[in-house]
Amino acid sequence: MAEKKRSDANADAAHDVRKGQVTDKVTRDVFRERFCARFHDPAFRAEDAAIDRLEAIAWDAYSEGRKAPVTEKAGPGAADPDYEISVEWRQTRDAVRDAQREHDDSTGPLRVLLVIGAARNDYTCPGEISKSWRLAGIARARMEALGMTVDTLDLSLLASDPDRHIHPCKGCVSTSMPLCHWPCSCYPNHSLGQVNDWMAEIYPRWVRAHGVLIVTPTYWYQSPSPLKLMMDRLVCADGGNPDPSSTHGKTVPEAKALELKGWDYPKHLAGRVFGVVVHGDVAGIEGVRRSLADWLNWMGLIEAGAPARLDRFIGYYAPYATSHRALDEDAGVQKEVENAGAAVAQAVILRQQGRLPAVGEDLKPPRPK
Repeated sequence: MAEKKRSDANADAAHDVRKGQVTDKVTRDVFRERFCARFHDPAFRAEDAAIDRLEAIAWDAYSEGRKAPVTEKAGPGAADPDYEISVEWRQTRDAVRDAQREHDDSTGPLRVLLVIGAARNDYTCPGEISKSWRLAGIARARMEALGMTVDTLDLSLLASDPDRHIHPCKGCVSTSMPLCHWPCSCYPNHSLGQVNDWMAEIYPRWVRAHGVLIVTPTYWYQSPSPLKLMMDRLVCADGGNPDPSSTHGKTVPEAKALELKGWDYPKHLAGRVFGVVVHGDVAGIEGVRRSLADWLNWMGLIEAGAPARLDRFIGYYAPYATSHRALDEDAGVQKEVENAGAAVAQAVILRQQGRLPAVGEDLKPPRPK
């Protein structure tokens, strides 16, 4: 009797979908204004008629909700082999699977993903490299000297490359974990023009790595927005559903029912090692370092030891204009960053040798999530 009541309650909860926040599409005038903003340059005026035709096609795609206009059947192994799945998502999924095979290949190189969180580079408005870039170079040289293959992910490209994006997480996980697909299936969304999503490339780079080192400044007591965008979009790596056909895309009641039946919240990046280097000039560095370490620990990554957990001020309360000179003169922080890189490399080696266990990985959490 109790089991039946629980089943009935779950069935009711699965269909409890709250609505009413945004209920209307934008108007054609608003859509057109935003679409045409990309062609503000007078050089486009000779092609106004062509732009009008393109805008009409884009409006139809938006009106009809053509999120994934090119699909194919999910095929054997899927929960619903006949479900039409996005070809672009499948390409990213295949790249993630290939990267996992490379990660698991004991005869391949040991890899570290070096993430630079700053938004500055030569081609951004400041017209100058970031200190994070310089610090990452120090860590990279040390890790390479210890035999690592280092993949540098410079998130400042979001601020300098044309039409390179990390679109924001839409929070599918807050509705139901199985609604959050691994890798993320929210993008590209062609009906909304949300394309060129860099995460399609970034997911395999995280999967391929045996270790991760994040080097970042502090912006207003927080991680810089490029880094935070990537972090939010990695939520699918922490419990995400690898089979969108099991929820027929974004069918909320199906996803809720699947979670309520019992979901194991798979940690797709667990077992990799990590380090964090955070710098600033006045305040906030310790909070950012803690939040990054907590996030990575939550996802099942393994800290590479105290030397790989670093927060330091550079040019404390000194003028911004001399901050690079302050770094030039701070041999201590340069050495500490070198040590952070070395600690990550050593941890990767120990992990490969089976000498760095993930303590507690065999323990079943009483409240998985």
